[in-house]
This record gives sequence, structure tokens and C-alpha cells, in this order.
Amino acid sequence: MQATGFEYRFRFPIHAVIYVLGFTAPWIFVPALADVPGFTGSSTWLIFSSMLASQGWLTFSAATIVLLLVALLFTAFGAVLRIWGSAYVGSSVVKSPTMHGAAMLADGPYRRTRNPLYLGTLLHTLGVAILMPPSGALFAVVLLWIFQVRLALAEEPFLAARFGQPYLDYKAAVSRFLPSLTPQVPAAGAQPHWIQSLLGEIYFPAAFFVLAIFGWSFNAQPIRQGLLISLGVWLIVRGLLPRASQDTFLLA
Repeated sequence: MQATGFEYRFRFPIHAVIYVLGFTAPWIFVPALADVPGFTGSSTWLIFSSMLASQGWLTFSAATIVLLLVALLFTAFGAVLRIWGSAYVGSSVVKSPTMHGAAMLADGPYRRTRNPLYLGTLLHTLGVAILMPPSGALFAVVLLWIFQVRLALAEEPFLAARFGQPYLDYKAAVSRFLPSLTPQVPAAGAQPHWIQSLLGEIYFPAAFFVLAIFGWSFNAQPIRQGLLISLGVWLIVRGLLPRASQDTFLLA
């Protein structure tokens, strides 16, 4: 079930394809699916707000606000985990197509979850999924979750072979994904690099601010455009960051 070497090397393009398919949901244009519930081009935000209003649980206006707040919560936590994790592992390592290693990392969020970057990506996806059509949102969330698990499983044998019993002890103490409220292992003493991390992960806080600023118009289109611009800026900044050296290791 673990990701192949090809999947790991091209994990960022694969993420991009999943997002593009989630937002465009091209299958909704298949005539045979036109009458299938959920196969609509309307946003999940609109559909869910209408459902909550039709059940009498909330007014339509209140429902849109509640869903926006939930989306903001997910994107905020996703951004925090991405920036926090990247600050310790290093942005250049995060973007590397290969695994590197000379020392095991167990600092920052890695004391609470073994995969804060993957978890942050999943939370971000849950947040922006309200802008996707329902079938696209389900597709993106499920496929991203499966892919994150496969990536994590691909790293674990490498870690076990590289670091032996210390990693096995770490693995036994810290959950693969579900974060603990308190640190589960002692700090190893690594120092975070916050500015580099913020630059390397700039898309995630930018996405949160796009939702926070433009979400109150309750119009998904300018938000999608803002996310696209944020993604473009992120790709440019990532391209300017230095490449990873061979003496660091990715615990993502």
C-alpha cells in the first residue's frame, strides 16, 4: 500500500492533479450522470448551505457563515502545521523529490505527530473543498487522504532501516497522523527556521487569508481566483529556495 518511488518523487504534481480534478470535476459533464445526486457544478458550499436551510436547522445565510468558519478553521490549522513542520525539517527538504538523512528529527510538531506536513495538507484540503463541486470535494479529500497514507508508509521502512531502534521507539510513542495534545517524546534540540518556512509554505497562509477576506462575499469564484494566484506565487517562491543538502532528512 506504500507509495512507489515514482509517486514519492512526483508527489507535488500528483497533488496538483488531484486538486485540479477536484475543482473542475470533469465527470459532471457526462450526460449519463446529469441526474445523479451530487454530480452538479455548484459548489459544496452552496449545496450544503441549501441542505441545512431546507432541513430548518439554520437559515441559508447562517449556514453559509457556519460553513465558511469551519473552512477557515481547517485552513488555519493546516497552515500552522505546514509552517511549524517545515520550520524544523527545512523548506528545501520539503520540496526535495528524494529522501535524505543523517539524523532523525523529533522536534516541534514531530513530537506530537509523525506526519504534520501531510496532516496539514489534508486539513487544508478539507477547508478548500467547500469551493469544489460535491463530487469533486469527495474525490479530492478521499484521494488526498489515501495518497498521504501511502507517502507516510513509504517513508517508514526507510526510517526504520536508517535509524533502527531509536526510530522504532519514536514510532511507538508518536501517532502517525492523529496529533497528541502534549509532546510524546523529548525535544532533540533542533532549531526552527521560521522565515524560510513561511516563504516555503506561503500558499497555505495565503489561502487562509483569501478565504477570510473574500469569503464574506459568499461568492466562490473570486476565492478560487485568489487561491490560483496564491498557488502561482508559492511556485515562484519555492523555485527560488535552495535545494536540500544530503545531510538532512524528511520526516513529513
